[in-house]
Amino acid sequence: MVRIKNTTPLQRKMPYYNVLDGWRGFSILCVLAAHMLPVGLSSWHLNQTIGRVGMSIFFTLSGFLIATTLLYHPNIQNFIIRRVLRILPLAWAFLIVALPIVRASSSDYLNHFLFYENLLPDSFTSVTGHYWSLCIEIQFYLFIGLLFAFFKEKGLIFIIPLCLLFTSFRIYFAEPSSHVTLFRVDEIAVGCCLALVKENKLGTTLPQFFRRINPFIPFILLPFFCHQALPTLNYFRAYVAVTLVAATLYQEKSPLTQWLKLKILKYLAKVSYALYIIHPLTYHGWLGSGEGIVKYAKRPISFLLTFGFAHLSTFYYERYWIDLAKRLTKSQKNLYLIPEKSIFKEKF
Repeated sequence: MVRIKNTTPLQRKMPYYNVLDGWRGFSILCVLAAHMLPVGLSSWHLNQTIGRVGMSIFFTLSGFLIATTLLYHPNIQNFIIRRVLRILPLAWAFLIVALPIVRASSSDYLNHFLFYENLLPDSFTSVTGHYWSLCIEIQFYLFIGLLFAFFKEKGLIFIIPLCLLFTSFRIYFAEPSSHVTLFRVDEIAVGCCLALVKENKLGTTLPQFFRRINPFIPFILLPFFCHQALPTLNYFRAYVAVTLVAATLYQEKSPLTQWLKLKILKYLAKVSYALYIIHPLTYHGWLGSGEGIVKYAKRPISFLLTFGFAHLSTFYYERYWIDLAKRLTKSQKNLYLIPEKSIFKEKF
């Protein structure tokens, strides 16, 4: 049986890994391209592929952040306050604007605002289809929060068998790519496992492997594990994605790692949450109408609107709520859940 090595004091400053900002910036570029641009011929299904690549990396980063945060600052009350005030203000503000535009039903309001619409068939609207990932994130926050509340740091060890169990469910029920939490949450769970590895709680075998593997190998392989023509490979894309992130995390001098430190990727990481939430509304209606050249000729307008509103949201609207969360949790015994220099500077 694997045992967690309990070496974490109550208060430590969380490390900052700038390569992970690079991956976050890269992942949001993948998602925007998948949703807003024609990536090759439609028969190649590359839009779906690049979208899955982006989301697999994003989920890995999210799981890594969640677990590392709890390892360094094991305060569930702070965890809830920080996550709620980081995610809900923009997510709910978008819904307040978007749902009336698409004339959503009253039941749509309920399952969107409570983030369980990914569990219901055909419950998304034309501008909220991307909220499936937010639902999975929030549901996982609740799960890991309860797990940590009952078992503390040792509870994180349960993530390892659960990760394998979730993958086995996907295989058994033939769900290579799903928006239902049970069939997608292994992509977050592997990120939690990586956090345990990085904190030296699961031995030295995996760190040695991550230091030796060429990061370009999982980088090249990941699109194949995300393509819908290869459903069997899709069951294991979470493990390729986590290997990719881990290899760059352990290999500072790798060319891929150096590329991920570009300033533009760091900026994209900061505004990534707002970009993700806002972008579907910028090509709704007239801006998304037409076929071929007519439709995509309007895309520059959509991109300008997306980045403009995302910048304003990140540095003004969301900043207010992040600062409020800091004030509310500052007096707590374990200090900040997410310090000024956290794993991701944008603190999603």
